[in-house]
Amino acid sequence: MARTLAALAALALLTGATKMDADNPTCPATPDFGPTTAMTLTPADKGGKRVLLAEGTIDATLPARLKAAIEADERIEEVWLRSRGGNARAGNEAGKIIRSYRGMLTRVPAGWACFSACNFVFMGGDRRVVDDGGVFMVHMFTHTQDRAMIDEVVIEGSKATTELIASIEQSSAMLASEDNDFLIRMGISRKLLTDVMYRQQAVKSEDNPSTRYCLTQAEVRTYNVMPVEKPAS
Repeated sequence: MARTLAALAALALLTGATKMDADNPTCPATPDFGPTTAMTLTPADKGGKRVLLAEGTIDATLPARLKAAIEADERIEEVWLRSRGGNARAGNEAGKIIRSYRGMLTRVPAGWACFSACNFVFMGGDRRVVDDGGVFMVHMFTHTQDRAMIDEVVIEGSKATTELIASIEQSSAMLASEDNDFLIRMGISRKLLTDVMYRQQAVKSEDNPSTRYCLTQAEVRTYNVMPVEKPAS
């Protein structure tokens, strides 16, 4: 009984007052992704360190803007991220730019959430930290989310539908290959893709409404999303 109470107390301490998402029970109900507008890049002094606050949606302009922001301030040593994601390939490219700066640390601070394409920006860090209370949220990458576009093409007829499906399959296969290559280059376990990301559902179903998964502190270490040796704060 004592052990059960202790376990419940530990769980309460871990989750705090955070309400969890009923459809995605590993994730908070209202994750803080930051603004819905294009990602802003703001230099700031935090805890005696010069950091770049990267907040908002990832678009095609991010890689160039990110490089310019880091080049403009040689004191920047960390990039703090909160984002709902966005352009997948721009996320990969932004991650590669971060990796080009030796020793650059990426961080998901407590209370902030990094989802989808943001995952790949974060993985670019030469050093990486998901703080306790930070949310590293993943899903299955797919090109079938634009349901309106698909419905419209289906109405056009079978030829257009076949062409769209072929395009989606080819694009998804290419992105999967790029994701796999990116993870290997960044030192992340491929099992993050095979055991976690690609096992999430692309769209909700009645039997399983979950389309997202939030990694625990143990899991970010298991998949080397965060190296075992955590840098000092």
